Amino acid sequence: MERRVAFVTGASRGIGKAAAIALAEAGYDVVVTARTVEEGEKYDYSPTVAQSREQAMPGSIQITAAEVRRRGRQALPIRLDLLDRGTIDAALAQTVREWGHIDLLLNNGIYEGPGVMEPFLNLTDAMLAKIFAGNVFAPIHITQTVLPAMLSRGGGTIINMTSGAGTTDPPNPVGAGGWGFAYGASKGAFHRLAGILHVELGARGIRAYNVDPGLVWTEAQKILFARQLFGDQTEAMAQTIGAPPAVPAAVIAWLATQPEAAAMCGQTIDAQSFCRERPLVPGWPPAR
Repeated sequence: MERRVAFVTGASRGIGKAAAIALAEAGYDVVVTARTVEEGEKYDYSPTVAQSREQAMPGSIQITAAEVRRRGRQALPIRLDLLDRGTIDAALAQTVREWGHIDLLLNNGIYEGPGVMEPFLNLTDAMLAKIFAGNVFAPIHITQTVLPAMLSRGGGTIINMTSGAGTTDPPNPVGAGGWGFAYGASKGAFHRLAGILHVELGARGIRAYNVDPGLVWTEAQKILFARQLFGDQTEAMAQTIGAPPAVPAAVIAWLATQPEAAAMCGQTIDAQSFCRERPLVPGWPPAR
């Protein structure tokens, strides 16, 4: 049987890491991509310019790759920076060179850096350019690059991690329980891709989905963005709302493997309600 290959962006931690593991458990070999190759590398993850500083975050593509191999599948860790088109093209070329093809693309990685949680009047053209480069133009470029080969092979799967920030207004201003315009606008633009792919290419074998994870308690979420939303109440909120990365990861694996998923092409899947209804993650949600 020919190997099934998944290409995952933002796979060093959080949802991307959990999804890479879930796809491995579902029988995929996984191309594990992100900026962080070795744990301890420092980047500027600051949500606002005022907080800007380089720091290390937990996780790396080498750690995720080890978890994939632990599940009995092959892993190909490759550095990919969404703001560096050269690393994107190199990662895609290496994947084809070493593994031949891509069956599933998970567009999970996003830009994390100054401007994401910036008040509207503070935004600069430079901030907006970086956010849209990472959250819109990079995944579009990756998708356009992998689609021709998928079509020549008779089909493939594109799964895009979207966000309610792209389709709804925040309940409060940024810094007081809401999110920034730039992040929401970029996710709103990206949100349109799956439906368009379904309309244009669904009949040619392309299965495209949006997955809205809801509030997920990743390493970055707890360390950076949740503090912007919940302040000193972050840890208490983590116990009462949201979900772990395993929840959207389980939904991604289900969409990638289950025949019933064909009827959902082009749709946006609410990961938490979808997971709860099936149920896909044992022990979640926890009993109250």
